Amino acid sequence: MENYTKVEPASSTAYPIAKAGLPFVGIAAFATAVFALLGMACLALTGLAATFFICFFFRDPDRVVPGREGAVVSPADGKVIKVETLENGRFCSERCMKISIFMSIFNVHVNRIPFSGEITRVAYFPGKFFSANLDKASSNNEHNAVFLKTRQGREICFVQIAGLVARRIICHVQEGQKVSRGQRFGLICFGSRLDVYLPADTDITVKVGDRVKAGTSVLGELS
Repeated sequence: MENYTKVEPASSTAYPIAKAGLPFVGIAAFATAVFALLGMACLALTGLAATFFICFFFRDPDRVVPGREGAVVSPADGKVIKVETLENGRFCSERCMKISIFMSIFNVHVNRIPFSGEITRVAYFPGKFFSANLDKASSNNEHNAVFLKTRQGREICFVQIAGLVARRIICHVQEGQKVSRGQRFGLICFGSRLDVYLPADTDITVKVGDRVKAGTSVLGELS
C-alpha cells in the first residue's frame, strides 16, 4: 500500500483559496454588493456568479504526497497531452523525457514541486498567448522555467506556460532554495499548461489522456 505524507501545514479554512486570487474575489464581491444596493438585480446575480466562479478557480486544496523515494509527482492538475523523448533542447542539455499537462479553467491551478532538491535556476521568457494545448505553446508562449537538482545530482526542469486566456504566471521559488516534493511553488491564472523534463532513464508511469493531480499523482520513478 502506498504511504502518503503532508509536506505543508493544513489550511486553516474549510475552503482554502490561493492568496493570488483574493484580490479578484474582493473586486467581484464588491461589484456585486454595489449592484445589489443599486437595485440592479441582473448585474448583481451576474456578479454573484462571477464571484463564486473566481473562488472555485483559485481554490487551493491541501494535498498528500506519495512517500516513495524516487517518485516524481505531477506539478499540476490536468490532462496529460504529450509524453515524448527529446534528444536535447532548451530545457535539457541531453536526452530526456518530456511530459505536458494541460490545465483547463476548471482545474486547480496551484503548482507544486515534482521532486525534492535545490532550485538551480529560474528563467522567465515573455512571449505570445496561443492556446496552451497546442505544441507551439511550449516554445512560443510566455513561460517560466524552473530548474532543479535532486540530492542525487539528477536534473529536472518544469515549465509554467501561459495559455490563451492566462495573462499572469506566479512563481515563488528562487535560485538556491531547497524545496520538497509536493510543496506549493506557484500558480498560473485562467487556463494554461505545464511541461516537465525528466532524465531519459525515468520510468514513466502516465500516458496521454491520463488525468493527474498536483503533488499526488506520480508521473514516473527516478532510477
